[in-house]
Amino acid sequence: MKTLYTAEALASGEGRDGNARTKDGKLDVTLASPVELGGNGQGTNPEQLFAAGYAACFHSALRLVGRKERADLTDSAVAARIHIGPLAEGDGFGLAAELEIALPALDRATAEELMAKAHQICPYSNVTCGNMAVDLKLVEFAA
Repeated sequence: MKTLYTAEALASGEGRDGNARTKDGKLDVTLASPVELGGNGQGTNPEQLFAAGYAACFHSALRLVGRKERADLTDSAVAARIHIGPLAEGDGFGLAAELEIALPALDRATAEELMAKAHQICPYSNVTCGNMAVDLKLVEFAA
């Protein structure tokens, strides 16, 4: 892979209960485990950050593919849900993703084709391929 950009971030404190910031200072967040994982929920968490990143990256890939196809991308949107839970076998935890993709200006067949093409080029989709379940859902409105 030829590197075009490198993001740099530092996490400190107690991991999920601490702070994360980028080297350039554009992101500086308090981290806190969600209540569902025994935390106080008084900050963001890695799964929320991953959901935001995946949604934005997939939407960008979708718009790139759509422009190449000269598709109407009016009101397009992507919502991501990242699930965390214990692995079925062995120790540790795993992640799963659901992406809701809205392409309301397109017919279903065209939207599904663009969605599949975006899934092929999105860096987040490529890194998760074979490593976690990713469920793509075409919806009228992403929320």
